[in-house]
Amino acid sequence: MGVQVLVTRLDPDLPLPRYAKGGDAGADIVSRIDVTLAPGERTLVPTGISIALPDGYVALVHPRSGLAIKHGVTMVNSPGTVDAGFRGELQIILINHDPKESVSFKRGDRIAQLVIQKVERADFIEVESLPGSGRGTDGFGSTGRA
Repeated sequence: MGVQVLVTRLDPDLPLPRYAKGGDAGADIVSRIDVTLAPGERTLVPTGISIALPDGYVALVHPRSGLAIKHGVTMVNSPGTVDAGFRGELQIILINHDPKESVSFKRGDRIAQLVIQKVERADFIEVESLPGSGRGTDGFGSTGRA
């Protein structure tokens, strides 16, 4: 049995988050409204649910790969972070990257997926210098082509 996540349906006609297939990491969540995104447009889409996670867990909201490849739709802040203490309605910031075509979602369409993960809290310790590593201070692209 997995971790228990309490869910309140703010719209009783919409489904709870659910896994499409056994072994899926992400549970699908749906739109509470009908919405159309013009090319390049972004908007906040409510899901009709709020959740309560146990302390020590986070819900990460990921885009759906099918929407990305078929329509160019993704999330602006991917993944979105839902902290254990948040109790408001989950809302998804969708953006349409297609340069020419609008995309529409109907109420009840799957728009994102929730991944529930255990998290560790860090103790941040200030030091004069950091220990060495194989990578050092090499930054973006440093492990790519020579």
